[in-house]
Amino acid sequence: MNIIDELEWRDAINQQTDAEGLRELVNEKQISLYCGVDPTGDSMHIGHLIPFMMLKRFQLAGHSPVILIGGATGTIGDPSGRQTERSLQTMEQVQANVDALTAQMKKLFDTDGSNQLRMVNNYDWSHKINVIEFLRDYGKNFSINAMLAKDVVASRLDSGISFTEFSYQILQSLDYLHLFKEEDVQLQIGGSDQWGNITSGLDLIRKKEGSEAKAFGLTIPLMLKADGTKFGKTAGGAIWLDPNKTTPFEFYQFWANTDDRDVVKYLKFFTFLDKEAIDGLAEKVQTEPHKREAQKALAEEMTKFVHGEALLEQAKKITAALFSGDIKSLTADEIEQGFKEMPTFQATKETKNIVDWLVDLGIEPSKRQAREDITKGAISMNGERVNDIEMNVTVEDSFDGRFIIIRKGKKNYSLVKLT
Repeated sequence: MNIIDELEWRDAINQQTDAEGLRELVNEKQISLYCGVDPTGDSMHIGHLIPFMMLKRFQLAGHSPVILIGGATGTIGDPSGRQTERSLQTMEQVQANVDALTAQMKKLFDTDGSNQLRMVNNYDWSHKINVIEFLRDYGKNFSINAMLAKDVVASRLDSGISFTEFSYQILQSLDYLHLFKEEDVQLQIGGSDQWGNITSGLDLIRKKEGSEAKAFGLTIPLMLKADGTKFGKTAGGAIWLDPNKTTPFEFYQFWANTDDRDVVKYLKFFTFLDKEAIDGLAEKVQTEPHKREAQKALAEEMTKFVHGEALLEQAKKITAALFSGDIKSLTADEIEQGFKEMPTFQATKETKNIVDWLVDLGIEPSKRQAREDITKGAISMNGERVNDIEMNVTVEDSFDGRFIIIRKGKKNYSLVKLT
């Protein structure tokens, strides 16, 4: 399947500057293409990942990806989707974010160690341009009227926009021109909010390199959930690629809990499963939705892609233990992941009677209730039912001297951290 045909089947194309020309180009030869991300933080979240999944598809189809980390544009801030100015970061913070994002990208794209992936930083060429060159050689090619008409700028005119953020599209246009000339890049891809920046870059290329220059732009549709809310946002915040911000277990659970109405769309967008496999899973959603096979496949594919096979297996192990209630096989680190969002209590490592311990922590409201729940078998510690009201809780009962898990009833878990 031609890469453009595949993207169309996956509903992954929003706009193209020249659909017929791009199709002919990718049929003729392997091309270089790029996508950029600004280092506004030290990790991408899954919303950032959307256009890069398309970049990965081009890579798997034999084309050459170039990833641009915006060390220059990141110091300014893209006005897209914002109604207020960004707080400017220090150059030291920007560089720290550049290093972190570079490591993430290499993990996702340079999987076979062949170094087919090219990583560039627009600070490397932008910082060499002085203000006179910027105004004479580049500013002259941009019409203020055209810049004001761009959606990302027009949406900010009422609330106000500084010259700094207004000039963002010029810097991004310089990126495309530089990569076209120096890296033979002929296609830029990005989210739907980047259409104005992409077309500005193409205009600059044609003014500088001639109207026949073969350069193209492609954007990805805005991703919304079936209920109309923005994809990737949860009550707890963004779903990060950094395992220290969003654990692999939480990452797995996010995808596993996908709504039936969204799961086929996400399988097309985010996994590398072929049409036959996805069509089969789509049928299962209709005929056996209770088995949630499509969600499991989505969670497994995405967790493996971002975190690797070992952490996928760990996430599945934690999931199975929580479902069955048999948590004895988990390590302390796995307990920390799986129970991160559970009610948490602090206890010392001193030995104490189970009834007093539960009441002192606040897990039980009174000693009478604690005795009653223990006698009825409603209290479990680390997956084992507690029946003896005379039992003492010791540090030996914990996971690696760090955690004790209490379950009250069938589903009410509490994480006790030992200090």
